Amino acid sequence: MEIKMRRIDYRRLSVIAFLLILMTVIASLTIGRDIYENNKESLLSFAIVNFAGYLFFFLFMPMELAFIYYLRSSYDPIMLNLVAVATSFAAQVINYLIGYFFSTGVIDRLIGRKRYEKAEDEIRKYGNWTLLLSNLLPLSSPVISLAAGMLKYRVKEALFYSLIGMVLRYLSLTLIF
Repeated sequence: MEIKMRRIDYRRLSVIAFLLILMTVIASLTIGRDIYENNKESLLSFAIVNFAGYLFFFLFMPMELAFIYYLRSSYDPIMLNLVAVATSFAAQVINYLIGYFFSTGVIDRLIGRKRYEKAEDEIRKYGNWTLLLSNLLPLSSPVISLAAGMLKYRVKEALFYSLIGMVLRYLSLTLIF
């Protein structure tokens, strides 16, 4: 029995390491600084973290937990919902545009072929429902919007159903917590 050694893709590993460091720096300079210096979170910190969390390469950040954390603070829930939807929607637009304008080779290296193919299959199979549900549920909606852009999915429909899903997600989180 022969054991195959897998080659380490140092380029991909370095991109992942860079993104993890960048994510840590963003979190530290926003939420971390607010907590340690002021003992109070700011909406600007939440906006930066939420926006970064919805970009397709920051999938490690659970934005729903950050939203719940801020929801339990003294901020007006309506204002927090507006900030959450606006920043996540802006990131989704960027994800769509990246998918629309960049080649599949570049995106394959960033998110992986299997992940893209799975998102593509879901969009081709269920269309608008995929966009709505991926933004309503805690799924990888950034990858779905990226794949929608790569498929040249109708921009108005892609962004409309993404927006509706995000609004419903944050409203339901507000009502539950």
